[in-house]
Amino acid sequence: MKYLLFFLCVFFNLQTSNAQKKSTNQKAVIKTTIYCDHCNQCETCGQNFQSNIYKIKGVKMYELNAEDMTITVYYNTKKTDLETIKTAISKLGYDADEVKADAVAYENLDNCCKKA
Repeated sequence: MKYLLFFLCVFFNLQTSNAQKKSTNQKAVIKTTIYCDHCNQCETCGQNFQSNIYKIKGVKMYELNAEDMTITVYYNTKKTDLETIKTAISKLGYDADEVKADAVAYENLDNCCKKA
């Protein structure tokens, strides 16, 4: 009986410690500047952004909100970090919070994505 009680205590302690481990999945909302009203559907800008954002190791999903001018990124913290994601977004020609858009990448965007 003592052994059974001991093993049950050990089992519950292990389960509790596993449940308390920090999740490796994070969500970040990044402020950007979007001048295009159709970036999600745009064949050049939207598809370029989508294909390149998923090349960042650890990025699982993103949501582009043109109205709020935000990019919500879901990522694995074991594979990437927020600064890497922001830098990659800036290299696509978009601002990412305090990281300004790369000038050359910005110039390569379609005119609809640039400030008029």
